[in-house]
This record gives sequence, structure tokens and C-alpha cells, in this order.
Amino acid sequence: MHPILRNLLRLNWLLFLLMMALLVYGLYAIYSATWMRDTNFWFPQMIWILICLPMFFVVSLVDYRWVRYGAIPLYVLSMLFLVATMLFGEKRYGARSWLAFGPMNFQPSQLAIIAGILTLAIFLQGYRNMPAFVRILCCGLIVGAPWILILIQPDLGSCIVWVPVLLGMMFIGGIPKRWLISMLLVGVAIIPVVVQFGLKPYQYSRITTFLHPDLDPQGDGWNITQSLIAIGSGGFSGKGFKAPNTQLELGFLPSTIVHNDFIFSVLGEQHGFIGGIALLGAFALLCVLILQVALEAGDDLGRLLAVGIAMLIFTHIFMNIGMTISVTPITGLPLPLISYGGSFVMITLFGFGLLQSIWIHRRSAR
Repeated sequence: MHPILRNLLRLNWLLFLLMMALLVYGLYAIYSATWMRDTNFWFPQMIWILICLPMFFVVSLVDYRWVRYGAIPLYVLSMLFLVATMLFGEKRYGARSWLAFGPMNFQPSQLAIIAGILTLAIFLQGYRNMPAFVRILCCGLIVGAPWILILIQPDLGSCIVWVPVLLGMMFIGGIPKRWLISMLLVGVAIIPVVVQFGLKPYQYSRITTFLHPDLDPQGDGWNITQSLIAIGSGGFSGKGFKAPNTQLELGFLPSTIVHNDFIFSVLGEQHGFIGGIALLGAFALLCVLILQVALEAGDDLGRLLAVGIAMLIFTHIFMNIGMTISVTPITGLPLPLISYGGSFVMITLFGFGLLQSIWIHRRSAR
């Protein structure tokens, strides 16, 4: 049997089928959120998926240990993109975080975090004998350089994602728990200082709106208030697809956010508690399958990569759904495999391709 075909048959098929099912459901979700508008966002999303699926299969079939040679160039490239974003980036919603390449828009912070995961995995796997404090400093340098550039944009949501990714990978990478707990305590202690002095006015208003959405229901609190109304009005079974007199159809949920940041609000209104729980169950299974890849990885490098991607996916799910139900502040993070966004689809499928490569080559890695 040809090696390519043999490796294809070794895919983690449950993870692959669940990924594809969520991608298809995402197309439906984007269509259901924008069907009353002239712009068919589902179609460019489908084009992005079709473009990125070959990349997914290539990354899946190639031995993941290539990252030892490709991580540093990718990391440097992502840093160059972040600097270019500072100089030439497109400003949206108060943040200069997008680069335009003709008709295509790209968010370099998403490339930076996947490059950071690769680089961290190589370092933590290759320098286990270093003193813990030195390893923590090196991890801080690897993460700190892109993190500061992203913070300057400022893209607070992407900055938040780095925290669980870094802590999860350092835990798996052998950093003693006492150091991780100390880092967490210091981080929690400085949060009030950052909130008070380190945030832009619109970011500070997001925090106050999260804590007290009723203070300005017609202004900063509008999105979260309408999201809660939409999800609550969906009831147990939802109002149904293309149902009349909904928050979506009447325009109470702003058209600029329903297909990306607040897509779960639309799904909650249309499909109710049952639909929301079904989607959460699918995401829970997805995270379990990713952790299974980490547990069965053939070496530390594969395990570190899988944990980094697991934390990346989980954090996006938690923060995105959390902000629609007022559990977390509004951060602008997309819902993996569901929300509209070409560059995030590319990064997500690249990550899933790495997971499949770790699974396929787990025996040879041992």
C-alpha cells in the first residue's frame, strides 16, 4: 500500500468527522445569521474552507517533527507581520490588527500564536535540564515579544489566549507546579492595576459593561443586552430557522457581529437550549479527542503541540460563548469552526492538521 494512502487510513476519523461536521454546521450558522442581507458571508467562508482543506491534509500526512526546522522561520515571519500591522494595518473596532493583501484580510496575531505554540514546544521539549527559573524566563521571552506587539494594537482578546496556552504548555513541559501557581497569583494580583491604568477607554468600558450591562443599555451595553435577550427568547427548543420577529431579523443584534463574534446568540435564538447544549456537547467531545491525541502522542514534542492547540481551541470556545451569555467580557474572539473568518479558518485547520500528524505518527515517534 502506498505510504500516503496508508497514512490517510490512520487518521483519527472521529476527530476528522467531527471537525468536518462543525465546519458544515458553521456554514449553515453563517447563512442563518445573514440570509436577510445582500452579502452572502457563507460563500466566501466555504471558499476559505475549500482552500484550506488541502493544507490540512498536507500537514496531516507530513511528520509533525518538521516543526523543529519550520517553527523559528514561522515565528520570525509572524513577528514581521505584527510589525507591519503596527505600521500599515487596518483599524477595526479600535484595534489596528488586520493586514490587507488585495481582497484578502489577514490577522497576524492568529499566525503569531500558532507560531508561538510551535516554538514553545520545541524549547520546552529540548531544554528540560535547564533550571526552572531560566526556562520560565525563556518562555516569557518567546511569548512576550509577540504578546507586546499584539497588546500595542491593542487586541486584548488575542493577548488573553496566550495565558492558558503558555501555562498549559509549561505544565506539560515540566515546569514545577509551585512556579506556575506563583505566576498565577502574581497575574491575578496585577489584574486590577492593568484594568485601571493599562486599558484603552473602549476596553475599560467593555469591563464595566460586562460587570454592569444595565448601566448603558443603549450604548456600550447594547450588544450583550440584545445577546441575552436573543438567547433567552429562544427558550427550550428555539424559534426556528428564518423565524419572523427575532432579535436577528429585526436588527437588534447588529449585523456587523452576528456572523462572527455573536454567532452563538443567533444559534441560541433559533435553536434554543437544545441546540446550544448540542453544540456545547460537540465542542466538549472535540476537546476530549484533542486531549486523547496528547495522551497518546509518541514523544514530548507531540504532547506539547497537542496541549497547546487544545488550550487555543478551548479558550476561544470558552471566551466566545462566555461573552454572549455575560460570563466573560467581550473580547472579539471567534468561535472555532463556526464563526466567519478566513484567516482563523486557516490557522484552525493548520492546528487540526498538526493534531492528525501527531496521531498518525505516534508509533514511529516512540
